[in-house]
Amino acid sequence: MKNLETLRSGARYAALPLTLTALAGCSEGQPKRPNILVMMTDDHTAQAMSCYGSLLVETPNLDRLAREGMLFENCFVSNAISGPSRACILTGKYSHVNGFTDNSRTFDGDQQTFPKLLHEAGYQTAMIGKWHLNSDPQGFDFWSILVGQGEYYAPQFIENGENRVEKGYVTDIITDKAISFLEHRDPSRPFAMLYYHKAPHRNWMPAQRHLGINDSRVYPEPFNLLDDYAGRGRAAREQAMEIGRDMWPEWDLKLMTPEELSRSYELESTGDANRDDVARANDWRSSVMQYQAAYNRMTDEEKARWNEAYAPRIAEYKRLRKTATPDELTRWKYQQYMRDYCAVIQAVDENVGRLLDYLEKIGELDNTIIVYTSDQGFFLGEHGWFDKRFMYEECQRTPLLVRYPPMVGAGTRSRALAMNIDLAPTFVDLAGLAVPDDMQGRSLRGVLASGGEAPEGWRTGVYYHYYEYPSWHSVKRHYGIRTADYKLIHFYNDVDEWEMYDLKRDPHEMHSVYDDPAYAEVRRGLHVQLEELQRECGDTDPCEREYEFFRGADQLK
Repeated sequence: MKNLETLRSGARYAALPLTLTALAGCSEGQPKRPNILVMMTDDHTAQAMSCYGSLLVETPNLDRLAREGMLFENCFVSNAISGPSRACILTGKYSHVNGFTDNSRTFDGDQQTFPKLLHEAGYQTAMIGKWHLNSDPQGFDFWSILVGQGEYYAPQFIENGENRVEKGYVTDIITDKAISFLEHRDPSRPFAMLYYHKAPHRNWMPAQRHLGINDSRVYPEPFNLLDDYAGRGRAAREQAMEIGRDMWPEWDLKLMTPEELSRSYELESTGDANRDDVARANDWRSSVMQYQAAYNRMTDEEKARWNEAYAPRIAEYKRLRKTATPDELTRWKYQQYMRDYCAVIQAVDENVGRLLDYLEKIGELDNTIIVYTSDQGFFLGEHGWFDKRFMYEECQRTPLLVRYPPMVGAGTRSRALAMNIDLAPTFVDLAGLAVPDDMQGRSLRGVLASGGEAPEGWRTGVYYHYYEYPSWHSVKRHYGIRTADYKLIHFYNDVDEWEMYDLKRDPHEMHSVYDDPAYAEVRRGLHVQLEELQRECGDTDPCEREYEFFRGADQLK
């Protein structure tokens, strides 16, 4: 790769002078500074990782990271949507401070980020994969990013400013690029690489080698797959992310034959009930157009295998639409959703293993701080939903694994309340640099070094704020606090409703106890703690700001 071959000369992005702190860590006789590898997926929830106890899919290579490092049981995002979460990770700051509150924004790349700080300290930096911040990366010697959401097949990349389309499957290609960066790096310098996958983002298109591998599986249903949202407010009832009602048959479930795709302009609709509804008609057109575009990126040979794999599903759906009840269709759609989602995860796990094996081969595995996380969690049928956005547990919580043998004990677990904004100060700290005062996250060094115990004075609650409404999936704006035992949420804008959950008695958040007199004292304490957190992070007027919200794009967020 021509762009990678320029790395050793430094011609693309000349390193700034090393800081004294950085130089002290690499003088003769001193141990090498650790490399930093950030592995991040899009929408990979802890419920789909066997190291977190999942019964849905086996993830042996991710399990290896947990077995040889630390698993965080309570890591949370501050804003459960892709772009904003990525901005929080880069900056160590909340959305209202870094300016990227929703996916319609453009990330201000001139601001301070942890890759810039590492680069200035002599690290060779790379950003490979899904960027999704509507601006070019800054602070990297090498970057190769997907355009927008990216495509599963024959994806388009922008590589150091140059457009290119790569043949093959996106998860494999991103790993190829990561290994190539490592092959061409300057071995005299430590590296910091952001290795960011598209998968398992919607629409969950498996690799060719994984087509049909889960077709005989019957996945356990969440007990609340057919949730009626009693015990909660309008936000839970008025969302648009139900598997039965809102999942697109063509785009999400691949329920369209090649012949139908080729002549779709002639079709009225192939959707479910309410075909004449304008909104449904618009959804159908978007669903078909997006599926057409994705399908047509495949080669003829790939299409042939794809058609063979999905033909039985399409035939079964056509039969079910005539006979099945709405609840039966929801259950059937859930099974197809899980078969594709879990197949996509298998490609991620395989490629994580491939990258770990390469690091071991070149002797850098144990000198590399390896972090695996996702930009947020995701609903896998809980409450009948797919997608994210809510402050509810399934998507506010995100997986976090850390492997670094010189500091982190093998097989350790932590219940400390961690956040995605903690990653930036942690990387800066572990690189031997001073953590900037304006980073709002906290370094996890103490947690990692202590076997998972929270240091004295560690946070007792995490703050959350979601902004992107009205927009995709119609999840209302809200903010709140999550402690070890409770959660308090305020939905605002077109509503004014509070919800509170006792996470010990009601871990699935089925019944709000906000108005329960038995919880009056707890409620008062949570309000006080929430206000303290808002003052601490500078979000003291969360309902008063006006934002221009995202209202449309060429692909789903």
